[in-house]
Amino acid sequence: MPPLVFRGLAALLLLVVPGVARAQTEASDRSAIRAVALDYIEGWYTGNAERMERAVHPELAKRIVQHNPVSGAASLGQQSAMTLVQNTRAGGGTRTPVARQLKDITVLDVYENAASVKIVAAEWVDYLHLARWNGTWKIVNVLWELKAGAGQ
Repeated sequence: MPPLVFRGLAALLLLVVPGVARAQTEASDRSAIRAVALDYIEGWYTGNAERMERAVHPELAKRIVQHNPVSGAASLGQQSAMTLVQNTRAGGGTRTPVARQLKDITVLDVYENAASVKIVAAEWVDYLHLARWNGTWKIVNVLWELKAGAGQ
């Protein structure tokens, strides 16, 4: 092979191989992020506090905007990681019948060490923010909303 052609192929490989490596890394990250989301939602439904604790960062903030039915004023309901894990251990999610345990997970975006995930669950929708924390994906924020008619 002539030296000029060889140099051209080598340059092309330098462009292609990093792209392939990035795609493999992104696929690996998306798989790991999905596994964390499953630990979170399946942990809740099954009352498995270990799975929930594995999924969330110790400083997690889980929040919902609530509206007073009389005044319409908004307030912020929130849970810490400890409260969420304790509620999981107490079996809060096990009250949802297995047939209704929806867990539709969509990885919305991944960039470097941050990711966003949407989970459509039985009676609510969770928006998760995850961070790569010491090499492992952890949920650091959850903003959630009840579906219309849920919890009434």
